[in-house]
Amino acid sequence: MSEVRLIRPGVTAAAAAVPEQEEAALPHNIEAEQQLLGAILTNNDLYDRVASLIKPEHFHDPVHARIYEAATARIVKNALASPVTLKPFLENDEGLRELGGPAYLVRLAGAAVSSFAARDYAQMIYDLAIRRELMDLGRTISDKAQDVNVTSEPQEQIVEAEQSLYELSVQGTSESGFQSFMRAVTDAVNVANAAYQRDGGLAGVSTGFVDLDKKLGGLHKSDLLIVAGRPSMGKTALATNIAFNVAKAQKNGILPDGTESSVEGGVVGFYSLEMSAEQLASRVLSQVSEVPSDLIRKGDMTEGEFRRFVEAAKDLEACPLFIDDTPALPISQLAARARRLKRTKKLDVLVVDYLQLVRPSSERDNNRVNEVSEITQGLKAIAKELDIPVIAVSQLSRQVENREDKRPQLADLRESGSIEQDADVVMFVYREEYYAEREKPSEDNMDKMADWAARMERLHGKAEIIIGKQRHGPIGNVEMSFEGKFTRFGNLAQSWQGSADGFE
Repeated sequence: MSEVRLIRPGVTAAAAAVPEQEEAALPHNIEAEQQLLGAILTNNDLYDRVASLIKPEHFHDPVHARIYEAATARIVKNALASPVTLKPFLENDEGLRELGGPAYLVRLAGAAVSSFAARDYAQMIYDLAIRRELMDLGRTISDKAQDVNVTSEPQEQIVEAEQSLYELSVQGTSESGFQSFMRAVTDAVNVANAAYQRDGGLAGVSTGFVDLDKKLGGLHKSDLLIVAGRPSMGKTALATNIAFNVAKAQKNGILPDGTESSVEGGVVGFYSLEMSAEQLASRVLSQVSEVPSDLIRKGDMTEGEFRRFVEAAKDLEACPLFIDDTPALPISQLAARARRLKRTKKLDVLVVDYLQLVRPSSERDNNRVNEVSEITQGLKAIAKELDIPVIAVSQLSRQVENREDKRPQLADLRESGSIEQDADVVMFVYREEYYAEREKPSEDNMDKMADWAARMERLHGKAEIIIGKQRHGPIGNVEMSFEGKFTRFGNLAQSWQGSADGFE
């Protein structure tokens, strides 16, 4: 069959400028395209089997792309797509005229020999199209790198290239649109079965905290969890503790589908936008070695404490916890780096500390509410795209301090509309001990001093995790222990479970 030199839809100028010899050498299979088109023109029902995989731009021959596009337009309207019905739409097509005109459509339908192989032909056409796209992307990257100007930074080009590669890698891997209820029920049963088989009865990844796991059921895939609190409440400490617990428990295994993945714990990515990687590592080492973090920072350790510190560091060398402490990351770059980590090291949980330090992709809009909305929507999109739980630390507004009861509420979230709306779970960290310390009465008033001392003894070393929103479960409170000198949360010896106030 003679080749027609036309630019197919979506091809860049770089690809259009490719010499004739190189264009001819691009990977393609004209016979597979002819067989697929012929099968569809003979039996329109086959279109539904390939529509999620094949688009017009995947055809190498531009005439075939236009035939498929015309057939698609008819079929989606529940109209017949055959050589006869397509003739009026394509008889003036110059490319088709060079191939014999509308008679070529008849030849396509007549040459179709195996309708059952339509999906195989579609897969082959798709795979070859991806190869051509990779070659096109390589040329585009090369052309952009050669074009040296002040507005195009190399780092931005790398992010664009990685995003393009990731988008290319996930094309066609899953069918979008409607799925049968049976398939949805099967997926739900598989999740419930996995939870039933686990000792803790968790459907998600364990946080390492028994009472919190009971309330949340673990960290669920595609969920956005917000950990919020006022300064010095321990919100970063809780996020760090959860991240370390997940990474420490990581174990690989074979899933029912035969792939290897984490069956316990998981690989954790941690965006530390406030603290350096070294400071975050010191917190984890303080927690594990039980050496106060302030002594580590000052280097004021005994020989025994330093030995425990070094031994803890050796034990944690292989811990799959990856830290990125690049400040003021735009949400687009944050997503690109998460994709890269998922592709290279796997990724089971992502932590962002903290949400208000993430930058929007573009700074044209100075409206802070819109910016935070873009960031929270971006984090939720990452959770769904990578199919992982995303934990984001968030600040609370100062209005908490103006109330007699300092327990935070959903309305206390900064720019609460977008955060509250996009989050699947909102948890507040509250330590009454922090406020009680600042209410110490005068030592001259013995009665008040005695009451204060009794209150401090009751509150000492305790923290409250208030679950203000949970899309798939009950809200309520979880009491935990908190050791400030180690920045460590823990399970209370006698746990108390808050009452379930309802579901959302």
